[in-house]
Amino acid sequence: MAIAAFPPISQADEHGLLALGGDLQVPSLLLAYTQGIFPWPIDPEMPMAWFSPDPRGIVDFSKVHLSRSLIKAWKKTPFRVTFNQEFTKVIHSCAQVHSSEGAKATWITEEIIDAYIDLYEAGHAFSVETWLGKELVGGLYGVSIGHYISGESMFYLRPNASKVAIAVLAASLLPQKIMWLDTQMITPVTKAMGGEYIPRKEFKKKLNAALENTSLMSIFLQQKIKPLYPPFVQVQTQ
Repeated sequence: MAIAAFPPISQADEHGLLALGGDLQVPSLLLAYTQGIFPWPIDPEMPMAWFSPDPRGIVDFSKVHLSRSLIKAWKKTPFRVTFNQEFTKVIHSCAQVHSSEGAKATWITEEIIDAYIDLYEAGHAFSVETWLGKELVGGLYGVSIGHYISGESMFYLRPNASKVAIAVLAASLLPQKIMWLDTQMITPVTKAMGGEYIPRKEFKKKLNAALENTSLMSIFLQQKIKPLYPPFVQVQTQ
C-alpha cells in the first residue's frame, strides 16, 4: 500500500532521518519528493529510511563551474551526451561503480533499482548518458517532477565523464528555466562543479516554486529537450 503521509520535515533528526518503513511505489516516491524527502537504505536488516537533511546540497545551474583542466580535457575528448536513452544501464552502472569503491554494499539496492525503473517508466525519472563512441562511460540518473529535478547518483568510467553530464544537463535545462539540481549532499564532483549547501527552509521554498503553477509532468516529457554543449565543444550529436 502506498504511503499516505510523512511527518513534517522539521521533525527530521540531526542526520536528516525523518521516518522508517513504507514502500517504494511510484505514488510514495512522488509524495516524498514533492515534500523534500528521499529514500536512502541504511541497512538491509532495517525498514526503508526516509531523509530530509538540513542543510541540503544543490547545484545552481547559473553558477556551474567548468575548471580550466576540464575545458582542456573536454576539447580533446569527443564526449557525446544523450538524455533518457539508457536509464537502466545508468542506474545499474551507478550501483556497480559505487559498490566496488570499498563499501560493503551500495545504497542502490535491487529494491531501489526496481523502484526507480518504475518511476522512469511512469515519466518521473530521467538519465543522462555520456558516451565515447559507442561506449557508455559516465552519466547520472534522477527524479523529474514538473520543474524540479534531482540527481540521485552518478558514475564515471573515464575521467570527467560525470562532470560533462552535469555541464550538458545545466546548459540544456537553463533555457527551460530549470535553474538548479537537487543533489541532496555535496560530493567531490558536485563541489568541483559549484555545488553548495543551503538551509532546508530555503531548499523547500525553491522546491515549492519549482512545483508551483506547473504541470507535475516531467520537463523531459513536456518538451523534447536536446543536449546543448558549451561553445568550445565540437561533437557529432548523432
